[in-house]
Amino acid sequence: MDYKNNEKIILGIDPGTNVMGYGVLKVNGNKAELVVMGVIDMRKERDVYLRLGKIFDRVTGIIDEYLPDEMAIEAPFFGKNVQSMLKLGRAQGVAIAAAIHHGVPIHEYAPLKIKMAITGNGQASKEQVAAMLQRLLHLRDDQRPHFLDSTDALAAAYCHFLQSGQPVATGRHYGSWKDFALKNKDKVHS
Repeated sequence: MDYKNNEKIILGIDPGTNVMGYGVLKVNGNKAELVVMGVIDMRKERDVYLRLGKIFDRVTGIIDEYLPDEMAIEAPFFGKNVQSMLKLGRAQGVAIAAAIHHGVPIHEYAPLKIKMAITGNGQASKEQVAAMLQRLLHLRDDQRPHFLDSTDALAAAYCHFLQSGQPVATGRHYGSWKDFALKNKDKVHS
């Protein structure tokens, strides 16, 4: 993609139903710097549907404020708890819907891919990912987040930044609901 002055903004999202992390990177050529990172905390909201509404509203607000050129989102981790997967998938879907609503292209990365890109170890802990991001982005101690969900989101954005330097990015790319449906026929039923 050709950007003015080779500059772009990448929004990273770490989906969650209790706490959803976000991180925004400003990329200029081959350099990335932190703009902001934080969390959408939904633990006080008991109603699951109101939580999803809050995700949509907050992600929309972040997009409106920082005007990202692209969004990198962590794909759900396939664990044994089906209910957790369903809840996480809903949260991810709502964040994706907010991005599509604003015309922001989406790039999805598996947790293993993100950890490998940041630390070189697909089994790295959240703390190891956060420590490596602190070094890579030259973050001060006062910029350390209270929730590792925000560094996980920042890691998704940084992973996309690294992948963007390659001729062919390996994340999944969706430009619209139709594009998503065409690339995921096994997930879409009529």
